[in-house]
Amino acid sequence: MSTTDLAWFKSSYSSGSGDDCVEVALAWHRSSHSNNVSNACVEVAACPSIVHIRDSKNKQAAQLRLSPGAWTSFISYAGQSRSL
Repeated sequence: MSTTDLAWFKSSYSSGSGDDCVEVALAWHRSSHSNNVSNACVEVAACPSIVHIRDSKNKQAAQLRLSPGAWTSFISYAGQSRSL
């Protein structure tokens, strides 16, 4: 992955010139079940202490943030076969 594929965020403590601050990047990943035509999917960016989830159709909207344990539980539950 190149660094241009990352979403970079500058600290709110950055000065007006913006050059004397650390930037942080999130690497967003789309589901392999995503429809590349309509972008109807969610994207996930995993960090050591939080998992970020966003709507691929509206990337600027609110994001869901879960602990890694909660994300693991959700993925495990979502992957189970259930009868209706």
